[in-house]
Amino acid sequence: MTSPFGVSAVGRGRDDACPGALRLHAADDGALARVRLPGGLLTAAQAEALARLAEELGDGHLDLTSRGNVQLRGLPSDAGGELAARLGAAGLLPSIRHERVRNIVASPLAGLDGRGHADVRGWTRELDSLLCASDITPELSGRFLFVLDDGRGDVAALGGDVTLIARPGGQAVLHVGPVAAGSGIAVPAVDGPRWMLRAAEEFLAVLRDGGQRAWRVREVDPDGSLIRARLAATTSADAVGFEPPPEFGAVCDGDGTVVGLSLGLRFGRAATAQWRRLVAVSAGELRLTPWRGVVLPGASADELGALTEAGLVTDPGSPWHGASACTGLPGCAKSLADVRRDAATALTAQPALAARRLPVHWSGCARRCGHPGGARWVDVLATADGYQVSVAGTDRADLPGSQQLPAVVAAARSTPQTRTT
Repeated sequence: MTSPFGVSAVGRGRDDACPGALRLHAADDGALARVRLPGGLLTAAQAEALARLAEELGDGHLDLTSRGNVQLRGLPSDAGGELAARLGAAGLLPSIRHERVRNIVASPLAGLDGRGHADVRGWTRELDSLLCASDITPELSGRFLFVLDDGRGDVAALGGDVTLIARPGGQAVLHVGPVAAGSGIAVPAVDGPRWMLRAAEEFLAVLRDGGQRAWRVREVDPDGSLIRARLAATTSADAVGFEPPPEFGAVCDGDGTVVGLSLGLRFGRAATAQWRRLVAVSAGELRLTPWRGVVLPGASADELGALTEAGLVTDPGSPWHGASACTGLPGCAKSLADVRRDAATALTAQPALAARRLPVHWSGCARRCGHPGGARWVDVLATADGYQVSVAGTDRADLPGSQQLPAVVAAARSTPQTRTT
């Protein structure tokens, strides 16, 4: 199989259907492109370039993914060449061979609020450069995930294949596969990105040695012990703490000074007018989060009212906090329901959240496209008999009537989220 640009797409795990900026996905509402944004980092100029692409080639909207990437929908089937050229000109496509493997999630508040132990933006850029310089990493699947946590534990639970967690004193802990106490490898923070590259290379070596095809570490090394042994490194007894995503609203440092804004997009979707409003109030940088939100470093709290009026989610108690949904009908023929319509109805009927709640994801079919990372989330699944509500990691499963659905979803979200291992 080759891309539209003559680049070979074969390789172990490269038969997954994960779309990219070059490999467009044919949906019922047109072609779909996924633009990888390592660490969710965008300059204002790059964000504006994406808005123009959405208007001139797509359906006028930008969709955020659960890995902090951007999707463009409604594209013509032959848009690949122009899309690639314009993304390249904006600095968003540094390597055609590597564009689907640049899957890097990072703590979006790193270096901003005075918490954490490292500004992982440096790690993000170094790791991205290492991936794009490697002749081996194009063999990774489009689903292989690198996670960079600044030590606060916000992204460490997102199910990365290779996770690097900052620790005090210029140290870091590397996890391969599940993030759990006693399974990490202590490394100097300055060498962290290179250790992550090594871990990915050893994963590919395991596949080659065994003649296997796999997309993720858990498929061939469920606890990561095989790859850790190949790295010939000593594990750390370091405990791992997890915390929920950042609240919406003003982001403050330890002194209470506002240092930016954290905002949500309903279902992670923004019209270009909303997107440009974000760009306008930013201080030149946007950080897209794996919870389909946006952090704007340097933005003023005075802008919150106008952003709310523009349809963005700014209230930390909003039921939309942590709510997501697949495309559903009519954009996806496999869906059994118009899940975004039904989810919006249910969320609008829910009261403000008095405390942290589990994320909730609405799916139109059993594929559950775009569901949250992590072990615990509320699964609202369309079936032939209505919606089934369950909590991932538990045996809870309800099939409520439509009138009871908002209350059942709200009750399911009350399951405790914060955990430590």
